[in-house]
Parts: sequence; C-alpha cells; structure tokens
Amino acid sequence: MSNDKVQQRSCARIPTSYGLFRLCLYTFEDKPIDHLAMVYGKVDSSDDVLVRVHSECFTGDVMGSQRCDCGPQLARSLAIIAKSGQGIVLYLRQEGRGIGLLDKLRAYNLQDEGYDTVDANLLLGHEPDERDYRVAAAILKDLGVRTIRLLTNNPDKIEQLQANGIAVRARVPLVIPATTENASYLQTKSTRLNHLLKPEDSQDAIEPKDGASPNGRGA
Repeated sequence: MSNDKVQQRSCARIPTSYGLFRLCLYTFEDKPIDHLAMVYGKVDSSDDVLVRVHSECFTGDVMGSQRCDCGPQLARSLAIIAKSGQGIVLYLRQEGRGIGLLDKLRAYNLQDEGYDTVDANLLLGHEPDERDYRVAAAILKDLGVRTIRLLTNNPDKIEQLQANGIAVRARVPLVIPATTENASYLQTKSTRLNHLLKPEDSQDAIEPKDGASPNGRGA
C-alpha cells in the first residue's frame, strides 16, 4: 500500500521475545530515511488501536544508556502491545528529538556542563524539539487504522497526530521510573516540555474531549 506521501517498501515476519510482529519499512516524501512499523495482530480497519510513536534513540534503545527513558519505553511498549493482542510501534528515525546523533552527543556534553536538555539544544542552534509527526500519521493511515489509543506522556505528540488526521481516542501513560542518571532529564521534560510525568497524570486512560489535548494541556 502507499499514498502520495508515504510508501511501504517491504514487510517481513519478525519473531521477538514479546511475540510475533510484522515489520514494515516505509519511506516518506522521497526522503532517503527509512521509518519502521512493528505491527502486532490485525490492525486494518480497526478502531482504538494501541499505538506507540517512538523516535529513534541509538544510545538508549541499542546501547542501554540510562541518560534517558527511551530504551525502557520501547521495551515496555512492545510488551504491552503484544499482551493486548493488537497494536503498532512506529519507529521514527528522528534521533535526539530530531537533531541527529552528532548534535545529540554534543548536547550531552553541554548537559554535563550543567545545561538542561532544552538549553543544550538551543545553544546548538536547534529548537527544543524538532520532530515531525506527519510521517507517523501517514503510516497509520496506510495501515488502515481508524482511531488509536496512544502510549505517550507527550501532549504535543497527540496534538500533532490529531492535526494530521489521526483520531486519538485516549492517552495511555508510559511512565518509566527515574534513575540517578536521568532524574534531572525527566524533570526537564516535565517542567519545560510539558510531558505528563507526575503521579496525578498517570491514569490508565484519559479521553480527549472536544478536540482538546488530554488533561487540557497544550504543547
């Protein structure tokens, strides 16, 4: 399947420790970047599909870095979706909230000098978050998903998906316990990037009303 913006190049059966997934590779707007969809069960023409939109994090996902919560979030998402019997993990190639691995490492060095993750990005000439979720919306449409429940703590992700035609029926929190290495980073995500990481935010599901973001919080 494909549309005018996204093209599904190939899919293959991927047995994992969580269960049997189907891995599909996509390209978007003729850009030389591969995005991935890990699909569990039948999702075509389905409502309220459990979805995790996960941005690439080489340091956390592959190397097990504890500077962020990305690796545990990815693992937990795969486990939750497999247990539910249906769902999708979109793996978007947007390293370092869109700034790339090179500047992400440079940002880490600035963080070690005392800057937080937002100010480090700004000092390198970037926005605090440069991710673009149009590709996620396009892939979900290509997979035939009608409405979703989104595994996320990020209200901006919900707003961007809704703005691109994806009906987010509920937010499912994905809060990972802090470590000594990432506690400050998680605090910055909460206070400066509006991520919902406080205990009162961690309900099982929060329904958006009248097109607003869950919890009434904006980006």
